[in-house]
Parts: sequence; C-alpha cells; structure tokens
Amino acid sequence: MNFVSINSGWIEVIAGSMFSGKSEELIRRLRRAEIARMRVQVFKPLIDKRYDDNHIVSHSELKMKSDPIEKAEEILEKLDPRTEVVGIDEAQFFDTSLVAICNRLADMGKRVIVAGLDKDYTGQPFEPMPQLLAIAEYITKPLAICVICGNPANFTQRTIESEDRVLVGASGFYEARCRKHFDPKPAVPSKK
Repeated sequence: MNFVSINSGWIEVIAGSMFSGKSEELIRRLRRAEIARMRVQVFKPLIDKRYDDNHIVSHSELKMKSDPIEKAEEILEKLDPRTEVVGIDEAQFFDTSLVAICNRLADMGKRVIVAGLDKDYTGQPFEPMPQLLAIAEYITKPLAICVICGNPANFTQRTIESEDRVLVGASGFYEARCRKHFDPKPAVPSKK
C-alpha cells in the first residue's frame, strides 16, 4: 500500500464480515504506526464489551488500549492535538456523524483507520460503513472462512433468534458464511 505524503491526512477503511480479521488488521496497522514513533489514539464504541472494556480485542486475542465512547462526537472532544493516527473499531455501532468526523480528522492531517462490519446479519449495508467506504482513500476487505464449506466468507450469519439489528456478540451468536450458505433469517445454526 503506497501512502500519500507526510502532513496530508487520509482515511483507511477495513470492512468485512465477522471473523475476517478486521480488528486484527486495525491493531497491526496501529502498532506499526507506534513503531514509527507516531502518536496513536484509538476509540471503540462503549457498547462493545465482549472481551474488554478499555481495549480493542481481536478474536485471536490481540489487544490494544482504547478509549470507549458512546457517540462519535466524543472522538473530537477526546482527541489529543498531537495525535497523528486515529484508530476506530466497530464503526457500525456509531451513527452517520462518524463520516463527517473522519473527514474532519483527515482534513486536519490525521491518518484515520476505521474498521467495521460492512453488512448486518440480514446482508444489508450497515451504516455508516457504506459512506465511509465511499470517502476512503484506501479500502481493505478481508474475507473470513465459511464454517460450512471452508470457502471464502463475506457474510455474518446470526445463529440465535433476535430481530434486533444490533446484538453485540461473537462466536455462539454469529458465524462466517459464504454466499451459498448464508441465510438472512435470524437463527440458522450450522450443521458441522
């Protein structure tokens, strides 16, 4: 990935299904920025308490300290002016104001790295990710592995009954599925 020149901000989006390695890739990029002696600040939604209240955590148990926030506007309130790289995990849990905030950060010269689900459990675009994808300079779309057949998976299958669009959970609540094995109905546990 070739990055633009120093002192110019940009937006990177890491989007995909659950279990595709989005948070792991976010942590990898943020750690590399730290190795380069850049000032990094990380934010995550307060609602995401699956693994840790004050860290972003990948399913492979990589973790990095973060500020839990309730609303996207808090990013600007908590932003240290010396910060050069801003990481945002689980972007789908924020409202569409996140798009303007990311644009503002990039306009301020910050490198903004955002990770989140691009589709909900019904296979529909999960705001604000489509808008973030549209404004990003760099997009990465990792694929998971389908738990049914082992093919590349681009969908998040909910395996418990609930019609709530936002239901925070990990394995046991969701599975990665390929297009062939994805069923947008609320509860479809796999037959492994």
